[in-house]
Amino acid sequence: MATSFGALCTDFYVNQKLAVKMDLPSEREASLHFFERIRQQLPAMSKFKRYDGELALESARRKDDPRYQWLALRRNSIRAGHVNPDTMQQAMDYHKFILQQVPYHLSISPLDVDCVELTFGFDLECETNHDEVVYNALFADTPLGKVMDVDGGKVLDCQPFVSVNLNDTGTLQAYFEVKTRQKSRRGSSGRYRDEPISIFLTVRKYGPVDSIDHLQTYIPELEKLCGELAIDKLVPDLLNPISRCITSSAG
Repeated sequence: MATSFGALCTDFYVNQKLAVKMDLPSEREASLHFFERIRQQLPAMSKFKRYDGELALESARRKDDPRYQWLALRRNSIRAGHVNPDTMQQAMDYHKFILQQVPYHLSISPLDVDCVELTFGFDLECETNHDEVVYNALFADTPLGKVMDVDGGKVLDCQPFVSVNLNDTGTLQAYFEVKTRQKSRRGSSGRYRDEPISIFLTVRKYGPVDSIDHLQTYIPELEKLCGELAIDKLVPDLLNPISRCITSSAG
């Protein structure tokens, strides 16, 4: 993968979410016409699936190629993702294209827009206990870490999530999250192989918008903020410490 962020992790992906206040059209014609328009522009996205509460269109995955794209419709949101893009511009072009099509195929008006999100996701391979790795990387020898330092105890769940307002009105927000995979409620399972630790940075911009055509113009703004926060905060203060701890724990 060619992106600089992709070089820091096992998988790097750029996700987008458009949340609306009213239910999206549920009739077959509207949904199928929307997905067909996406497939016409992106022929590789030909796998149509139905999940519980969700319709999805995905590109085929190959074992020798980690790149793929996906798109999902839920009752009140449209989500899309570009996994391991060759360039950041490739991911941004994909998300702008989706936002260009959504209003006209799914009858979304400016007042209907709740928020638009852009997420940078970083997956790190980790075959040892995820929660212990995150605890040792971020909390050991801190006041909060001491709360979890109990004689004879074992870290059960360590998934920090923090958020911050980026403007005075609260209409622009950033979220940092670390997601671990724990297989047992009692923390006794050792099945961590092939499951990554995921680190997410999401920038959310709330609506409404003045014009439905303005939706796609949000992408460069959100990309700029995600990029700056990833370089200044996420990489040095979350990703690098966790990555170093994974390496040391594997030794």
